[in-house]
Amino acid sequence: MTISKMMMAGLLLGTASMAQAVTVKWASLTAQPNATTVTGTVDGVGLTYTGSVNFSQLNNTGTDYWVDGGYTQGVVNRPLGRDLISLNFGGLKTITFAAPVKDVYLAFTSWNGVSAQFDAPFTVVSQGCGFWGCGTFNVNGTNDGFLGNGETHGVLKFSGTFSSISFTDSQENWHGFTVGTAAVPEPASWALMIAGFGLVGASMRRRRMVAA
Repeated sequence: MTISKMMMAGLLLGTASMAQAVTVKWASLTAQPNATTVTGTVDGVGLTYTGSVNFSQLNNTGTDYWVDGGYTQGVVNRPLGRDLISLNFGGLKTITFAAPVKDVYLAFTSWNGVSAQFDAPFTVVSQGCGFWGCGTFNVNGTNDGFLGNGETHGVLKFSGTFSSISFTDSQENWHGFTVGTAAVPEPASWALMIAGFGLVGASMRRRRMVAA
């Protein structure tokens, strides 16, 4: 393999890796003013959760329930810190953003036997084992709900721009979640991607010239 081909292969591999995994800016939860409200920020945008709350962990305190047992393989970083909203009673929950945000990610832990119905379709980024063990979840046919089986942990992606995300869940002893948004790639990452595409284009042009 020539040096140019090796460089191109390396760049393409790096580009593919960046396309397969994403860095998420997870929410920083800072206050619980009452029994049904939690507030914080995500990527500098204010957020407000409304719905029943079992307990919340704020300002990076409490137990780290986001210990990764494999459920975050689709993202570069697991949820940072210990911030988490714990639920027990079922019903309608809503996360409202102070300004529209793009591509919302929801990480959840221990949704054991919980059914959830969201107001927007999602794609499954990852699922696997977490703090409480392992489980799976089955997504419905319209990709806007799922049913957990065992100690379910995972990350969902809601593609598009949102002012709020709502869901209705069923009752369980406790199940936790947090939200985040996709981080914009750094300039160096963009440069790597552009260089990779440029090498691919140059290689294709050379091949056409040789064939002619």
